[in-house]
Amino acid sequence: MATDSLPTALPSATSHRFDTKVVVLLSEGLTAWQELNITSFLMSGIAVSTPGLTGQPYRDADDNVYLPMLRQPVLVMTADAALLSAARGKATARPDVTIAVYTRELFATGHDDANRAAVAAVAAHDLDLVGVALRGPRNAIDRMTKGARLHD
Repeated sequence: MATDSLPTALPSATSHRFDTKVVVLLSEGLTAWQELNITSFLMSGIAVSTPGLTGQPYRDADDNVYLPMLRQPVLVMTADAALLSAARGKATARPDVTIAVYTRELFATGHDDANRAAVAAVAAHDLDLVGVALRGPRNAIDRMTKGARLHD
């Protein structure tokens, strides 16, 4: 079966509609490695942002244990710089939305302290955003990401 004909989500008897939504917004024009790198870093922030976001560890039939993962789906979308900046601004104004940011400068840093220093050196409205992850009420996240496209 060709992968482009696979469903995006497998239906199940226990399908659940979450009250919150998780979206990763990526800047347009990034290379594949940059997109993957940004997404993984941003999702690590979302995963630890609130207790209970991850489920229980996974276990296979041979009793090997695997790490727990986020309990809800994540949408990965692309947007232009203006939308990334607008989404960041709207998210920081809402206490019920968590946000992680990734700036272009982080491609040149080598460790966590340097990453934080690079972000701290720039005023919020001047951040050169290449990625933003958001988690919050579905309707709020939908409004913040209006105009973004699903990543292809």
